Amino acid sequence: MTKKRFSRYIRPLAYLIDVTIINVLSCYFLTQGFVFHLFITLAWIGIAIGSSFYEVYRFTKIFNIFLKIVKQYFLFLLANFLYFGLSNGIYGRIDIIIYVSIAFLIILIVKLIIYYFLKYFRINYGGNYRNVLVIGDKTEKLVSFFKENPDYGYNLIRCFTSEEVKQGTYNHFFKFSKEYKINEIYISLSSFTDEEISRIISFADNNLIKIKLIFNRNSYLIRNLEIEYFGDNSIISLRKIELDELNNKILKRVFDIIFSLLVIIFVLSWLFPIIALLIKIESPGPALFKQNRHGLNNNLFKCFKFRSMHLNSSYLVHVKKEDSRVTKMGAFIRKTSIDELPQFFNVLMGDMSVVGPRPHMTAAHNMYLEIVDRYMLRHLIKPGITGLAQISGYRGEVEHDEDIINRVRYDIFYVQNWSILFDVKIIFKTVVNAISGEEKAY
Repeated sequence: MTKKRFSRYIRPLAYLIDVTIINVLSCYFLTQGFVFHLFITLAWIGIAIGSSFYEVYRFTKIFNIFLKIVKQYFLFLLANFLYFGLSNGIYGRIDIIIYVSIAFLIILIVKLIIYYFLKYFRINYGGNYRNVLVIGDKTEKLVSFFKENPDYGYNLIRCFTSEEVKQGTYNHFFKFSKEYKINEIYISLSSFTDEEISRIISFADNNLIKIKLIFNRNSYLIRNLEIEYFGDNSIISLRKIELDELNNKILKRVFDIIFSLLVIIFVLSWLFPIIALLIKIESPGPALFKQNRHGLNNNLFKCFKFRSMHLNSSYLVHVKKEDSRVTKMGAFIRKTSIDELPQFFNVLMGDMSVVGPRPHMTAAHNMYLEIVDRYMLRHLIKPGITGLAQISGYRGEVEHDEDIINRVRYDIFYVQNWSILFDVKIIFKTVVNAISGEEKAY
């Protein structure tokens, strides 16, 4: 007896539950007629489709679920403001905010209950799973992933080598796939020719089996493939840079301007003179330090920092732990990242962004260019005050080649996976790290 899979019912059920919640609560908080209920139902569904609110899969991270909730919350809130603004309703903004906030709190709780229940169900009862086959060579990492993550709901039935698949003109492999009711087949591209892959795909299509392809290359190379069509020719671009899109450039620039102005007005306006005075008291000389750094498209710009070293110190070598060049005040502002705050002026001027790959000193830049493959990809966007590499443990001194290699790997991942919510996450983590202190902040 085969087990039935109920995955197809999860998303419609989620729609039904959420729409029921917003309508029931509206009866209590915002007593309105049929038109309002119809409006919020259609608005909810429309916003959810546009924002991919229900595109939650077994491999979706919990943080991404929270991001979807936040996005849906603000868009649905705006929709309610619009309705009452146009209809001259009797309810004010506070009433609307209370209604939407409570509704979303309940929806979040329900969503998390479903999410964790499905994980529990997969692990303990073997339900809501997919039978998968992995075929070809160099698939050890994927096989390990399936075995080590049973909560994702992938039931690895067997691994076939390329020779085993082709044995007996594929008949044994095809028979096995039908017998074990396989749902997905993962194919290592390097193990089969185009003709062989086409044959497997044809079989899969005729038996309602999904095909997924495994690239045997560095993951950050093919993380964001884009397919374009030139007539009948399919062209694959190795990477899609989200910030090449004009609307994304404008969104990031507006965010940078607003965020940097807030910091300059509410923080630097009073903190700048205090830090400058303390720096000059301990060590005569300018409070501000300027140095050439490489930015967007490898162009040079003057990067601002609070001076943290004695005046005649060499700035061509990275600071090490207990470095004699660093003043006592300098050690404090470096530990708390206060020395980076003047770079918000760089952001305002357009040389930098709040979030992006950290700009390196010219000497270090030239050295890394020689030893790190694809190093220049990090210069496809503006450098940042903070970045993904810095919150992932790769800030400060480069002690080993692996440090800069991993830093660049994180930078490239950020370049290829940018979103405004990703920026917010990095900024939040940066603030947390600055408050708690970091081991390599010296």
